Order: sequence, then structure tokens, then C-alpha cells
Amino acid sequence: MQTEADFLGSYDPSRFPPFAVTVDLAVFTIRSGMLAVLLVQRLEHPYQGYWALPGGFVRRDESAEAAARRELAEETGAGTFRGHLEQLRTYSDPGRDPRMRVVSVAHVALAPGLPDPVAGGDAAAARWWPVADLGFPMLEGFEVIPLAFDHALILADALERVRSKLEYTTLATRFVAEPFTIADLRRVYAAVWGDAPDLANFRRKVLGTPGFVVEESRSPQAPGPAGGRPPLLYRRGDATTLHPPMLRP
Repeated sequence: MQTEADFLGSYDPSRFPPFAVTVDLAVFTIRSGMLAVLLVQRLEHPYQGYWALPGGFVRRDESAEAAARRELAEETGAGTFRGHLEQLRTYSDPGRDPRMRVVSVAHVALAPGLPDPVAGGDAAAARWWPVADLGFPMLEGFEVIPLAFDHALILADALERVRSKLEYTTLATRFVAEPFTIADLRRVYAAVWGDAPDLANFRRKVLGTPGFVVEESRSPQAPGPAGGRPPLLYRRGDATTLHPPMLRP
């Protein structure tokens, strides 16, 4: 009877076509009140000169998540990335990369206050692009700036993931630096959804959901000309989901 060691010793992996694995990163932040995504301009062929999502090949000694975190630290210039990171989906169309068969494990990342990016050795430039300037969402009548490979599809999927998760999770708190005000948090929804939720309903939802936010203190800023107390400051709570959800306007 053949043992597992015998089987592995005689196994021939060349019977199957080789392929590479990459990670692609849809990295979002809010800059000047607008949702922005990190893009790099390709220095080399294929798609030389095109803008693309940052990413790279998964090394032999690392997982896809480890590769994503390594690329995040390199591309954002933030050292160890401390924001939110989650896997989006796998993209495996045989023709998505003209060089060879490449399967990409795409991730969504977001954090507040990310610095201006610096182009690495394999990029001609790197910058934050307001999502609205790219022609997203991909609706009839919008002209989407062409991105390399299938990155327009990945970006569209990533945008919908973030927009939908703001409806049923507390993910919005990951877009703001702590401590924050209710107004700061509402501006996140306005930037991501393109329309701010009703103020009264929003306050009621945020403050009425246990663990959504945790009160910290009064803001040290002075009251405005109309008088009144300065706004309260909050931190993220331990809640992760919203039930019922907070639907987009």
C-alpha cells in the first residue's frame, strides 16, 4: 500500500499549468471631504503609463494576507499599516494579465489621515485620486478613466463593498481618527455614499446603537458665536454590526 510519503515523492506538479498569485489593493481614505483611492502609474510594460491599483506578487514564503500587509506598508508609507484590511474576492480570468496566468487576491483597506504616497521602484508616480474624478460609480453616462488589467472592475467591486458595509456595520468609524465628533462621522457617510444621511435619524442611530461609539469628553474648542456647549467627542465602540441597517439615502 502506497504511503503518503511515497505519493508525495512521486508526485509530478508539472502535470498542471503554472500560474502566479498577486495581491491588488483598493486603499481608501478621506481627503478634503472626498473619498479617495490610492493609484500608482505603471513604469514598465504591460500597461506602461496606465494607472493601477497598488499590489504585487505573493512571495514563496508568505500568505496572501501577509503580502497585502507588506504592500500596504510599502505603498502608503505608513510603516506598519494599522487601518482596516479585509479580503475582497479572487480574480482569476485567464486573460486578465497578458504576461502569464495570474490570479489576484484583491483586498480592501482603509484608514484616516494616510500620508501622500511616494512612488516605488516599479511605479512612475503615485497619488490619491478622488473617486468621483475617476468616473465611479460605473453607471451609464460616466466615462471611467482606463485602469490597467481588470482594476476598474476590482475598484468598482471594492467601492460597492465599502458603501454597502456602511449600511450594516460600524466600518465608518475606521475612516476617522479618534477622538471624533458625530459631525466627523456623518461626513464619512457623505463622502462614501455621495449624500449625507438625515441628521436627526443619523444621531439617533449612532447614539442609540450600543457600542457604536463611546463618549469620551467635551471638545476643548470654544463655543461658537451662537453660544452653547462644545460638541462631545467619541471613540469607536466594540459593536461591529447594525440591526436594522442604516440604508443609503
